[in-house]
Amino acid sequence: MHPFRKAVEAGDLAAVEELLADDVVFTSPVAFKPYPGKAITAAILRGVTRVFTDFRYVREIAGADGRDHALVFTAKVGDKEINGCDFLHFDEDGRIDDLMVMVRPLSAAHALSEAMGAQFERISREAAEAQGR
Repeated sequence: MHPFRKAVEAGDLAAVEELLADDVVFTSPVAFKPYPGKAITAAILRGVTRVFTDFRYVREIAGADGRDHALVFTAKVGDKEINGCDFLHFDEDGRIDDLMVMVRPLSAAHALSEAMGAQFERISREAAEAQGR
């Protein structure tokens, strides 16, 4: 089991954050522009844990060189079932430098967008505090 998956499934958000490179880029399934940086990425991931219920990984796919990984998941957002995939890329030090999330169906993506939008003031505040602003 990949350490990211293990940390997420254990709810160990500190361990998840430790796996992120300082220059990680998070690409959201519901936002046009990627989010660069460890502080905002960690805050977004914390926000997702407040929005998702019944989250579980159902498949793990590793690239041949070990620098790419895909983790397929299911969860709920409100009463909507969502299927998704976390695509991870690792830098030379083994830290995640690219995290892209894709989700389906569209109705669940809309529910996720609304739920995360309601979290975003808190997410932004948490990221700013982590950066010492």
